[in-house]
Amino acid sequence: MTGAEMLVECLKREGVEIMFGYPGGAVLPIYDALYGSGIRHILTRHEQGAVHAAEGYARVTGRPGVVLATSGPGATNLVTGIADAYMDSTPLVLFTGQVATDLIGSDSFQEADIIGITMPITKHSYQVRDAADIPRVVREAFHIAATGRPGPVLIDVPKNVANQKAVFEWPERVFIRGYNPTYTPNPTQLSKVTEAIRESRRPLLYVGGGVVHSGAAEELREFAHKTGIPVVSTLMGLGAFPSADPLFVGMLGMHGTFAANRAVMECDLLIAVGARFDDRATGKLERFSPHSKKVHIDIDPAEIGKNVAVDLPLVGDVKRVLSAMLPEVGPVGTKAWIDQIRAWDEQWPLGYKAEPGVLKPQQVLEMLWDATRGEAILTTEVGQHQMWAALFYRFKRPRQWVTSGGLGTMGFGFPAAMGVQLAKPGETVICVAGDASFQMNIQELQTVAENGLPVKVAIINNGFLGMVRQWQQLFYDRRYAESRVGAPDFVKVAEAYGIRGLRAQTPEEAREAIREMLAHPGPVVVDFVVPEEENVFPMVPPGAGTDEMIGRWDD
Repeated sequence: MTGAEMLVECLKREGVEIMFGYPGGAVLPIYDALYGSGIRHILTRHEQGAVHAAEGYARVTGRPGVVLATSGPGATNLVTGIADAYMDSTPLVLFTGQVATDLIGSDSFQEADIIGITMPITKHSYQVRDAADIPRVVREAFHIAATGRPGPVLIDVPKNVANQKAVFEWPERVFIRGYNPTYTPNPTQLSKVTEAIRESRRPLLYVGGGVVHSGAAEELREFAHKTGIPVVSTLMGLGAFPSADPLFVGMLGMHGTFAANRAVMECDLLIAVGARFDDRATGKLERFSPHSKKVHIDIDPAEIGKNVAVDLPLVGDVKRVLSAMLPEVGPVGTKAWIDQIRAWDEQWPLGYKAEPGVLKPQQVLEMLWDATRGEAILTTEVGQHQMWAALFYRFKRPRQWVTSGGLGTMGFGFPAAMGVQLAKPGETVICVAGDASFQMNIQELQTVAENGLPVKVAIINNGFLGMVRQWQQLFYDRRYAESRVGAPDFVKVAEAYGIRGLRAQTPEEAREAIREMLAHPGPVVVDFVVPEEENVFPMVPPGAGTDEMIGRWDD
């Protein structure tokens, strides 16, 4: 069996049904082995589209997304997506072609040191030098990508290794010396945390994407209801706790709700669950939650104390940690605390100023939520539209929200929606995009059309790099340097790819366009034209504390 045939056999044994990629000379032996293998290959129109599609697939299934790209530029085109997956703890297994082993290091045609380039943004990487190693390497790669804190693993395959013949030996078990994630929490630390919860008067759960990754949403709900502790969420944690639950306060951070940020400032016990204290959530670290004792629950010990000093660390899988704590906790007596949070929310509600005949972006998100009854899976690009989606579409369940949180990658949302739709063919999948970010990977309209994927694209079109313009308005005296971005006629672009295109400029037109979009069985692109200078509020200015929010929607 050749190395390429071994690789395909390994993918079958790992249960891979779909992979994303783009062929080239160095991976032709692998593509030849894939031909007729039964594994569905989705040919994207750019390698970046392939890796983001694989991220979307992985985010809604919890299984590693698989990508194949050629050497040199094919491999380097994956880099943004690999960094994105690394920052958001998304499991991927990526195969890159490489020049033959005797040419490595000679600057030969389409050679790039992809191992060196991606070392800081992968959980692990391999370069295979002997075809006989392929089964072990692939087995280990899938194991590493999906266990512990999930992440991307890269396997670089030189062309002569793909052609080399060897005996196929599939390892039934994986043993990797030095790789042993901690799943079970330390019982002494766990007792200290439950005692801190019993003693607290204003506790707060601060939940992140780790709750989603570990499948701990049910345990989180039970824990919050049993103790009566209110919940705030990071951008990546949305959906881990139902937005409609009375204990849900909202998203915290730069564009979090006033009540959520105020609760973080005033709580006496902050329990971070699968969250990593990133700067968009904390604001100025010196002013972050100054009155609280801090608990940090995370499977990655490297995150403990990285950004914020914590009093009680609990290293372990979130699902196991919450399950272990549930029998040990009871009602904390948080009625007065919750009443105070509700009073803040009533004083500073989330909203916007509606104007007759003018379509506001927040209205579009509210209409999408209403028309889908909150059941759609949303992907987003990055920018103002992303924040409006986070604030105005109320999520019911985990893995319903797919966005680029850590790296903030424009061009992520549309190809991610393709991966989501392939993983969940029976679901309504909507990509909420900005007019600028949609143009980053607009070529994937052909992939959508070719594969008949019924992805719906809602473009919030304000003619600008919206978030850049908002910062220029607020902090650079309205000097809009290079933030106005021209765009094509999106309706005609969609139609050129054989996809239905619609446009809406008023609330009435938007409601009708959404009805048509959801009723159409195939892909649809809707261009929602909104005011240029609508801002995302509330907002914590960069470098400020979360108690220094500016801008109310009704100012």
